[in-house]
Amino acid sequence: MAALMRRIRRVDPPPLTAPEPVRCLLCSRPVPPGQLDWHHLVPKLKGGRETAPMHRICHRQVHALFSETELARHYATAPALLAHPEVRAFVDWVSSKPNDFYETVRRPRRRQ
Repeated sequence: MAALMRRIRRVDPPPLTAPEPVRCLLCSRPVPPGQLDWHHLVPKLKGGRETAPMHRICHRQVHALFSETELARHYATAPALLAHPEVRAFVDWVSSKPNDFYETVRRPRRRQ
């Protein structure tokens, strides 16, 4: 029995660490599971497949500001979205809110 015990190595379990929180593509804040939306960087109708996590409010704001054609042609990356002044102003505003903050998003007058 002692010989058998010498051959068995004790393996310690890996340390328990919390998984890295999912971060929003737009505002970089952690996204709670109840507020997680997946944004197609290029809309599905335009052939896009790649997705990125976003807060529900950030995702709705992007789609309130831009048509799918505009998203596909000009705003298919995070830096391109953040370069737009209306998106930048929104991100600056929402960054001060709690991670689970949500408010209805209205379309700007130019798209109604």
